[in-house]
Amino acid sequence: MAKYRMVRNDFWTNPIALEEMTPEDKYFYLYLLTNPNTTQIGIYKITKKQMAFDLGYSIESVQSLMERFIRHHKLIRYNPETRELAIKNWGRYNLHKGGKPVMDCINSELKEVEDLSLISYVGEAINKEEIRSLYESFSKHDIEKEISQQIEDDTYPDTECDEVDDTFLPSDTIPDQKEKAYSSDIENNPDIEEQPQHQKTKDVTEIVEFWDSNGFGFSNMNAKEQLLSWLDESSFLQPKDVVLKALAIACANNKRKLNYVIGILKNWENESLLTTQEIDSYQENENHVHKHKQSTESLPSGRAIPSGFELDLTAGED
Repeated sequence: MAKYRMVRNDFWTNPIALEEMTPEDKYFYLYLLTNPNTTQIGIYKITKKQMAFDLGYSIESVQSLMERFIRHHKLIRYNPETRELAIKNWGRYNLHKGGKPVMDCINSELKEVEDLSLISYVGEAINKEEIRSLYESFSKHDIEKEISQQIEDDTYPDTECDEVDDTFLPSDTIPDQKEKAYSSDIENNPDIEEQPQHQKTKDVTEIVEFWDSNGFGFSNMNAKEQLLSWLDESSFLQPKDVVLKALAIACANNKRKLNYVIGILKNWENESLLTTQEIDSYQENENHVHKHKQSTESLPSGRAIPSGFELDLTAGED
């Protein structure tokens, strides 16, 4: 059965649409409000690939538009893991009528949402008390879940740390070397096991700024996402510093491609080089071996003739 979505005519007189949105922005926003995946609650599952197909855009263009609506217009949120998109002001314009059938439909759809933080995000803009209270009841479950998870993390920190080590470190890592590198980094960074969110945001910002300002591709959002995944999904003890080092090497070699940077990172992981200090030490040793090999190969073959030797062709004729 087809769904019909109406867009209020004041959409075109809204100050944001009038003064801040480009024609492309307006087209994209209308799509977000009216596409076949929309729901009664303003939160729905949709992939970037489907959006690109429906709009006739590339995935990179869709990613760029989504970043603009998330960071600049601040009108949507998107969870890339659950593929759920939430529209901030959906409830203000669409959820102003109550009644049992409507409430039952909203309740049923809210139960299907995986990222509960999106429910509170949409619920903040709902004016009707009855509907907003229903959203808040789901948001309360999300807060209780976070508190419960925090208590569990504080209760079993050592066990969780061991699991992370066993999962991400290469199988051929020498135990003593692994323990020494990990202990050293903990001493220098006592909060490494529970890094504050603002620090993670700072790390992401540094990497993205380096990428954008050094010609890797400003609009290549997919590549940026893949690179940023190394902050959480690698065995490096200093992931941000290591990623920046790999980017700098790619720049020095004029190889500003994601595959080249990923290749560098994988090589370091395979060699169990988990910090920038270990990488620097390893590279110094490699350079020393290379120079020694070059100097050895430059020596002439056979026995060397003494520098003071003079050849006498008349010797032995008497």
